[in-house]
Amino acid sequence: MSLKIEDYALIGDCMTSALVARDGSIDWLCLPRFDSSACFAALLGGADNGRWKIAPQAEITAIRRRYRDSTLILETEFETPEGVVRLIDFMPPRGFAPDIVRIVEGVSGHVKLQMDLAIRFDYGSIVPWVQRVDGGISAIAGPDNVRLIAGVELRGRDFTTVADFEVSEGDRVPFVLTYTSSYGPEPDRVDPEAALLDTEKWWLDWVSRCNYQGE
Repeated sequence: MSLKIEDYALIGDCMTSALVARDGSIDWLCLPRFDSSACFAALLGGADNGRWKIAPQAEITAIRRRYRDSTLILETEFETPEGVVRLIDFMPPRGFAPDIVRIVEGVSGHVKLQMDLAIRFDYGSIVPWVQRVDGGISAIAGPDNVRLIAGVELRGRDFTTVADFEVSEGDRVPFVLTYTSSYGPEPDRVDPEAALLDTEKWWLDWVSRCNYQGE
């Protein structure tokens, strides 16, 4: 599916940012900073240039998107014949390492989803070496290391990491992607739900310093 630039939303931590497409794919991300090379660059080419997609497997009949008030916490709702699922995307305030947190929430019904992660460092030119770690996978190429910790079982397929899973009303399935150097210490693991609360508070505090009046 060909997407226009207006089909993308922005999430970030003020030190780097990601572009999230309406179809649930992160198609652009530079780590660890804005001026670093991209590890997701599907925006410039295709899936082989790197992306991270989470979306229903069934036909999507409607898509609704919004930011939580005065934050860069993005919520995308996918409506399908099976039910409705919400994808919550955000980057927590920067600590030792940059993180992207994605939480899949069942809104109604019973929805089957697929996750597809293709990490491609240096704008899609480098395929990393991937190994399993406790709770997920680690992808290493030279000085770069990206780790994904997931609430579902992951498997490899055609140089990508994929997962098939289901959510029902009230279910919440977290995914945490963290960047660090391949030669440095492992960063602490992120609690997705605590990070969501902390991120919302951080943005509300940040916005509270603005005093603009008017449209």
